[in-house]
Amino acid sequence: MPVYSMTGYASAQHSTASSNPETDAKAPAGRLGLEIRSVNSRFLDLSFKLPEELRQYEPALRDLLIAHLKRGKVEVRASIESLASTAVPDPSPRLLQRLNAVQDAVKSWLPQAAPLSVAEVIRLCAAEQTTPQDWSTAVMPVAEKSLKELIKARQREGGRLATMLLERIEQLRALAVQAVPMVPKLVEQQRLRFMERWKEAIALTDGTTLPEAARDRALTEATAFAIRIDVAEEITRLNSHLDELERLIKKGGEIGKRLDFLIQELHREANTLGSKSAALELTHISVDMKVLIEQMREQVQNIE
Repeated sequence: MPVYSMTGYASAQHSTASSNPETDAKAPAGRLGLEIRSVNSRFLDLSFKLPEELRQYEPALRDLLIAHLKRGKVEVRASIESLASTAVPDPSPRLLQRLNAVQDAVKSWLPQAAPLSVAEVIRLCAAEQTTPQDWSTAVMPVAEKSLKELIKARQREGGRLATMLLERIEQLRALAVQAVPMVPKLVEQQRLRFMERWKEAIALTDGTTLPEAARDRALTEATAFAIRIDVAEEITRLNSHLDELERLIKKGGEIGKRLDFLIQELHREANTLGSKSAALELTHISVDMKVLIEQMREQVQNIE
């Protein structure tokens, strides 16, 4: 399965046509536009910005998104644009008679009322002749088309994130390989240093301290030092987490939360590695690891 990002954008449009009874021709009457924006979120958070004509379709749109998306802050925005002709309407005699009758009825009760102007008559005629568009057959197909494009966009972005994460995993493995041989060298250097110091201390004593006891004490100190700086467990756990990360990324699907947990564990091992560092080189490796892990953490936040 592919890896999906929670970031994406898609849009789709649909136009309707109206008939002209005089010419029997089809002309554009309106355009429905729908866009879906998605960003990262811990859960699936849906919001809708719809005109009143489309408010009734919100439950169906919500069910559609829930069926295909698992995480992300998703905003659905729709708009309706009228493409009808802006020419002055030609009012019918019947409509003019109705307006005149209504005006006479109003003036009989309100003699001071102003008569209708030509502009008001034209506006009323236009409103009377305008019929609301029926979007019932267009809303869901447009939404499904937008959702399909959104999923494709999220998949493309997820593929780029997966490639970046796999590259960082290889870099972390290379750093771990560099850290492994450093510990035995540090232990041997520290053992030799302890032995030299004890030899110097024995040379300054009056001979009351036994050489064997001094040597055993030096070896004990060197052993304690080796245990204190041993990072073999941290390197083993780090490699184990990297193997699991790689497996999940190649498997794909809904892996964002599991990746986030593993990134936290990686960060913990890198911190422990730094706290046990007994050499500047090992400290540099720990810092480089934490930089790479932080880069991974930022990108994992966008994976579904």
